[in-house]
This record gives sequence, C-alpha cells and structure tokens, in this order.
Amino acid sequence: MNSIVADRRALHQIPELDRSLERTMAYLREALSPLDCALSSPIPGALCAYFDNGMPRTLAFRSDADALPVQEETGLDFASRFPGRMHACGHDGHMAMLLELARRLNGVRADYNFLLIFQPAEETTGGARDVCESGILRKCNAEAVFGMHLWPGLPAGQIASRVGEMMSRSCEVTAEIEGRACHIARAAEGRDALRAGVELVRRAGEIEAAWPDSIFRLLRFGRMESGSVRNAVSGHTRLEGTLRAFQDEVFFSMLDSLRGACADVEAASGCRVRLTTSDGYPAVMNPPELCDRVRACGADYLELGQPVMITEDFSWYQRYLPGMFFFLGTGDTPALHSGTFNFDETVLEAGADFWACLALNFH
Repeated sequence: MNSIVADRRALHQIPELDRSLERTMAYLREALSPLDCALSSPIPGALCAYFDNGMPRTLAFRSDADALPVQEETGLDFASRFPGRMHACGHDGHMAMLLELARRLNGVRADYNFLLIFQPAEETTGGARDVCESGILRKCNAEAVFGMHLWPGLPAGQIASRVGEMMSRSCEVTAEIEGRACHIARAAEGRDALRAGVELVRRAGEIEAAWPDSIFRLLRFGRMESGSVRNAVSGHTRLEGTLRAFQDEVFFSMLDSLRGACADVEAASGCRVRLTTSDGYPAVMNPPELCDRVRACGADYLELGQPVMITEDFSWYQRYLPGMFFFLGTGDTPALHSGTFNFDETVLEAGADFWACLALNFH
C-alpha cells in the first residue's frame, strides 16, 4: 500500500468534528515531523507546514480536516472507529494528497516557499476565516493559495475548475410568521399564517425570476411547517430556505428584496413576519489572471461550463489573496455527505500529481 492510500485510510478511521481535531492533528504532525518544514498551529485545530526555500514569495495549499456527524454505512475494513462520525465529504482524501505533496516538496529547491494548511471547521463555522485572520498568510508572504475538493460525477481523476464563478455565496433564510388561529368556519376572525407563508414563497420565486438567466442565483424555500389541524386557520408558519449567488451586489439585492417582500406580506396579511439569516460564506471566485498562470505552468484542467450552487469556506482565503479552487473527479460514486460515500483511491495520485506540477512549475 502506498503512502497516500495509507494516509487516507488511517485518517478515515479517526474522523473528528468542527475544531476538536486532536487525533487528526496528531497524525498529521507525526507524518510531517520527519520532513524539513516548520510546523505551527495558527488557530486551535489547525496545522501548518512551512517549507522555507529562502525565497521572497510563498505558495499556499489548503486542505480541510474536519469530518461530519454522519453514521458510516460503507462496510469498509478501514471504516470510522467512532459511531456517528465519518469523513463523508472527502476531507481524508484532501489531507492525504497534501501530505503526499509535502513529501514531494521535501528537499526540493524551487522558486517559491510552500505553506501547507490543514484547516478545521469547514463544515461548520468556517475555519478558513480564522486561519486568514491569524496572520499566517502575511507572515509567510503568501502570493497565491490553492484548494481542491473530491467531486462525484466528474470522471475519476479529472481535475476541473473554471474562471470566475466557481462556488456560490450562500446564507440560510428563515421566516417566522405569527398569525392568529381560529376555527376555519370563522376564518375572518383569524390571521392566516399559512396563506401568508404561501404568499411569501410565491414572492421569493418572483425575486429569483427577476434576474436574467446569465446571472447565477438561487432563492428557494425547502421546508415549511404550518398549522395544527385541517379545520383551523394556522396561527404560525415557519419557512426554511437558502439564498445563493456569486456577485455580492446580486446577493444583497435579493436579500433586500426578500426583506421588502416580508414587509409587504406582513402589511397585507396582518401577520407578524420575522426574517433571519445566517452569516454563510462568500462565493468562490477564481481570478482570470491566476487561472492563466496555472495553465501556463502546465497544470492543465477541464474548464467547467457552469459553476455549482454549493458553498466552500475556501472563499475566505480569496478575500485575502489570489486563490484558485479545483474539483477532482471521483466518477460515479455515492453523494458527498452520505453514509455510503467512498471513492477509488487511485484518484488521489492524480490530485497529488497536479499539486506537485503546480507547485514546482508556477511562475
């Protein structure tokens, strides 16, 4: 068994959540300690390996390290040893590829220094932002940062990316509508929170549809709770949904429109409408100049026709310096975040080869 597969399988067995990654960080530290790099922990649950080639500039490579609260159902002989926790999003593979890159960079003279970042909390509170705010990128004089994610549906081993919009900005949107319940035979005496909710869903659809097809955006509600019995006017409705876009001006314009729709529904229905949103992550946007430099160094990739409406906290790195994100195809595999997710481990070699080509030929 080669080292990249051994690393993936060892890490797969010890999934940890959020920022409590003691076993994971211990494994990474033991694997990296024999190499000629300086190890540091800029925030709790993170580990950075810095290869100093005495150059004025540094390239950074990032892997997420946290797992998910998912019960594993793969039946693998190296399955998670911890019930209810699983590397169901490929972060074990991401770490294994970055460890392999570290081994390939060890002792190699290059035009750049290298900073390898193993980051917590991608699945939860956005550990990328805290890594950036720690100052480690500035301290190491990072010029560019790169990240990669395993991706079902793409041909196995295929590297893919695109210029500009890659992964969306998003936030959760929740609408709580308080009405007045009464017997449905006396509906005029109540304030129908169900009807108000339906109207808000309709208005949200209009907000999304108002933008041209060339603007990638999404505003949808996926869950609705309302009422108690069939013959009573609903006194409460809860709507749960998501808002996603790429350009900040589109995102915040849609959010303002949704707030306006809530006010209109409140005025028309007599119900109280309260809208709350989560912070979410910014959009992953790959700068054209960096994409050109990647292609120029021979690190070739498939150009995707459209972005995806899924989020990634790698976007925080792009707020601090030029960054580019890639997908690594796993072929026809179970979906990410499912208890059956697994993949052909030979794709990890393709990912590590791409990283090494990029690191050693970038200019």
